[in-house]
Amino acid sequence: MNPTIGIAVILTVLQAANCQMIKDLSACLLGQSLRVDCRYENKTSNPLTYEFSITKDNRKHVIHSTISVSENIYRSRANVTMHKNLVCLYLQSFTTSDEGVYMCELKATNDYTGNQIKNITVIKDKLEKCAGFSLLIQNTSWLLLLLLSLPLLQAVDFVSL
Repeated sequence: MNPTIGIAVILTVLQAANCQMIKDLSACLLGQSLRVDCRYENKTSNPLTYEFSITKDNRKHVIHSTISVSENIYRSRANVTMHKNLVCLYLQSFTTSDEGVYMCELKATNDYTGNQIKNITVIKDKLEKCAGFSLLIQNTSWLLLLLLSLPLLQAVDFVSL
């Protein structure tokens, strides 16, 4: 085997092990806005690109993307935030005309394994309200610190009695 081909095969195998994997896609109502959470497992330090789209009437409409161009009707209403292992789409003034199959597509730069894609059907009357606690859970370091300090706080209360 040619050494150059061997190195190319090894690099391809190593790159395939470094892909992003979507773990969960969920949707909820946050006031009058739709929030779509795309949780993924981060297996690489390569920059992440994303695309949120909706399929309705058998046609794909790009809502917000770093992969392709978003459609005009969604540009002023949509924004995306990225946190550790979470990409969130916010679609303002969500109505029944925005119902359909929402898709989250993720791709890591220089990842040759292909894009990760997950779909969720969104119907306004069947959406739950976003839990306030789930917004706080995204940054769990403060919660972990609180839970770890509870025994210390209980010990201080016991000593002061």
